[in-house]
Amino acid sequence: MPWTGPEDKPCYVLGDGNGYVSRRADDIESIQLGMAGDLLGHAAGLLADRKVTGAEVHFLASRLTESLREVKRVAESRGARLGLAEVDRADGNRPQRQEPDIDNR
Repeated sequence: MPWTGPEDKPCYVLGDGNGYVSRRADDIESIQLGMAGDLLGHAAGLLADRKVTGAEVHFLASRLTESLREVKRVAESRGARLGLAEVDRADGNRPQRQEPDIDNR
């Protein structure tokens, strides 16, 4: 889900993914991803401006950090729904994705 619970732990929807809460989460994820795209466009323009101030760059970095955190949460949530392995946070392993066998199509 595109938000966290207590102690910044991820939230999960139990069910078949077709209920109201699942649809609402999908809608919010879509908005967050769209806003991330808009922010990237703004960042490119701001960083191209040689007159940009340190305060403006700091503000941009803060918003980019927030956006990246949201996009990461969306990616992890969608990865879990696709059946990707969980991240083992104890040893830092990343989820593994099995590549399609292109020889057996």
